[in-house]
Amino acid sequence: MGIPLVLLIAVVAWVGVRAYLAKGELEAALPLAAQIQAQVVAGDGGTAQTTARALSDRSSSAAALTSDPVWRAFEGIPLLGPNLTVVRQLAAATDDIAQRAVVPLAKIAGTISLSDFKPLNGAINLKPMTDAQPQIDAADATLADVKQRVDAIDTTDTLSVVTSAAAKLSASVDKAAAAVNTLDRAVRVVPTMLGASGPRNYIVLFQNPAELRASGGIPGALALIHTENGAITLAQQASSADFPHYKEPVLPLPTETRGIYGDIVGEYIQDVTLTPNFPLAASLAREMWKRQFGVEADGVISIDPVALSYLLKATGPITLATGDVLTADNAVQLLLSDVYARYKKPADQDKFFAAAASSVFSAVAGGDADPMKLIEALGQAGAERRVLVWSAHDADQAILADTTLAGGLPVSDPDTTRFGVYLNDATGAKMDSYLKVQVALGQTVCRQDARPYFAVTLTMTNTAPTDAATSLPEYVTGGGAFGVKTGNVKTIVSVYGSTDMQNLGVMRNNAVIGYHPATDSTYPVSASSVELAPGESTVITFGWLGGTPFAGDAAAQITPGTSQVIATKAPSSCDSVLWPQP
Repeated sequence: MGIPLVLLIAVVAWVGVRAYLAKGELEAALPLAAQIQAQVVAGDGGTAQTTARALSDRSSSAAALTSDPVWRAFEGIPLLGPNLTVVRQLAAATDDIAQRAVVPLAKIAGTISLSDFKPLNGAINLKPMTDAQPQIDAADATLADVKQRVDAIDTTDTLSVVTSAAAKLSASVDKAAAAVNTLDRAVRVVPTMLGASGPRNYIVLFQNPAELRASGGIPGALALIHTENGAITLAQQASSADFPHYKEPVLPLPTETRGIYGDIVGEYIQDVTLTPNFPLAASLAREMWKRQFGVEADGVISIDPVALSYLLKATGPITLATGDVLTADNAVQLLLSDVYARYKKPADQDKFFAAAASSVFSAVAGGDADPMKLIEALGQAGAERRVLVWSAHDADQAILADTTLAGGLPVSDPDTTRFGVYLNDATGAKMDSYLKVQVALGQTVCRQDARPYFAVTLTMTNTAPTDAATSLPEYVTGGGAFGVKTGNVKTIVSVYGSTDMQNLGVMRNNAVIGYHPATDSTYPVSASSVELAPGESTVITFGWLGGTPFAGDAAAQITPGTSQVIATKAPSSCDSVLWPQP
């Protein structure tokens, strides 16, 4: 009897010691991952490789300690077993990430620096990007596989410390997978867009949020950029005044688009962005450019003055031909307010916009921008939907399709229900610099079938001075040309629910009002117009019924204005007059 007892104690000690050692290896590995990230960002690729090898050694040891036959046998023991199983799975996942993602990416960091992506004589060396594609693609595939495995780990019967470790790893893997996937898309699409496989031409729309459109603002100034073997040149500049008002849409419009936004979406360059569907807006702009200038572009890029201000953080101040010094701090004020006071003619204003955009472009293309700050600026602008990209090439568009750059309609998932909140100016002027918008999202469950009610609430304020009718230029106020009282701001608000939702109506200041119900590409839409006098504020709420029970979060994709609007959470009760009573 003594021999089996001794063996049992030895086996239990074996598992216990290996668990303790594995815990130490994993804990030692955690700070190494953060160190690698910091070293890569600092451009210290050699040290990053050394740290990656140390991480690999730690993760390999942890995986080996938790995968021997004795450990696997103990996984069948009630209560103890589920914890050992999860620890083994976590160690294996960490090792896979280290061996198949971190180490290869660290090697790339050792051969590439951010300075390699800085334009030299107007051209970017594309070879480092194309050479890195296989390793980055493999790392992306690894992280996608590990993410799927980690998401499937069952922590139902595990101790809190094990459950917490699994949650932390899951969050880290999600973040890493998203970052590497973005990098993988970039190294696949950027070289082709920069002419690695042949010359390309792209139309640039400079959207002006002082006169809102769903995807940002009216395209007042435009440009054509030419790319070839990494070289970027400004081929042509144009104004919206160079385009006619076509008698009919330049391309066939979906019936739903015509019903919500009218044929004018496809008839006038300043109105192509009335639709929040940027691929549609871009294809219309491309066709208009072709008709007017005879060039069939390879794609369309949109950017706004706020995004330009971010880029100026990377380039530093730029002196314009007018003598103005454009900086990150004054760009928005200068381009969206001061210019209207200085120039009375729209054509002169557009020329100023074009000159400013051209100067920033020249600074970036000429290599004057700090690479790290430039990446940060583009990342911030992209996240805020201030930079949108559409490609006429199917392969490129497939890479862009589900990113924030694509400018598509909001996509919900099992964890998040996403709404679209889009604003279109109906003043016919530049008053939206004075429009303040706040968005709040509420949800509650009141029905026996557990389908949730959602409330999308906008608080809108006209911050213009009380004497706006006389103190502001007519080009800013509109002068009542479209039936809007001078100084007022009129806005058409369109809220898109997720595809399985039911439209429940709209309230303004707690009173039910009429609205325009519609559908756009299977999305239910509620639209209502709001007109505000100087100093006036209003609250407008859009009600929705979810299609199935849902306990996740709500989020909103919002038209980017002169300032960033982030949706907040708001309490919601079952006594709203918008909710059908049982």
